[in-house]
Amino acid sequence: MSSEYLPTIRTSQIRLENRGHLAKVTVDNPERLNVLNSELIRQLTEAIQTLGSDPALRCVVLTGAGERAFIGGADIREMAQLDPATAGPFISRLHMACAAIRALPVPVIAQIQGYCLGAGLEVAACCDLRVASTDATFGMPEVRVGIPSVIEAALLPSLIGVGRTKQLVLTGESISAPEAARWGLVDRVVTRRELAEATHSWASSIGAAGSHAIRLQKALLRRWEDLPLNRAVEEGVLSFGRAFETDEPRRLMRAFLERKRN
Repeated sequence: MSSEYLPTIRTSQIRLENRGHLAKVTVDNPERLNVLNSELIRQLTEAIQTLGSDPALRCVVLTGAGERAFIGGADIREMAQLDPATAGPFISRLHMACAAIRALPVPVIAQIQGYCLGAGLEVAACCDLRVASTDATFGMPEVRVGIPSVIEAALLPSLIGVGRTKQLVLTGESISAPEAARWGLVDRVVTRRELAEATHSWASSIGAAGSHAIRLQKALLRRWEDLPLNRAVEEGVLSFGRAFETDEPRRLMRAFLERKRN
């Protein structure tokens, strides 16, 4: 899959680049570390939902603009003006953006540089794969500004364990990219120069797989999050059968066997 994206659709702070099978969504507010205010959250949600209706899509890359941050968190200037009546709607809007990412029928790769804090880490946790540069910084500092870590922070125990989740959300301390990799919070750490290429390498591998199989696998991964083992296995059997509702398995297996013979 090409590392170029055309055409480009730009809203005021979201850049959506779509090249058929592969799309890239960039949070584009680098002057403020790509922090998420209500308007940017709305734009991000709409961009993700638009991609979800594209039957040709196979993979999405999600990143932030500039050198300093993936997403530096939710907008503290806006949150400082919240009250009991407006706090719930604000955080619910952020949850809807995260839920839209998780609901995408194709894999999402987070390409992370610089700060990945609070809401930024929640967005990254919603992605299926996470590639970070060595200079990336991860943290959940909400308690330091008087609020708990909520919504998709609930994904963290399954990623890094309960103890390490407690360390992040109770202390508000940050960790480095290498430590995040040791914890299982990110899947790969590379230099800043290698970041785009590492992301595109995974995107290309996904793009080379069966498009129907990738969607079945993404859906099955989501089901595995909620099901006990025996039910998860049953869902897998059903998913295996659904794969043969198209000619994709026969076509790709035939091609594989032809390569083996040559």
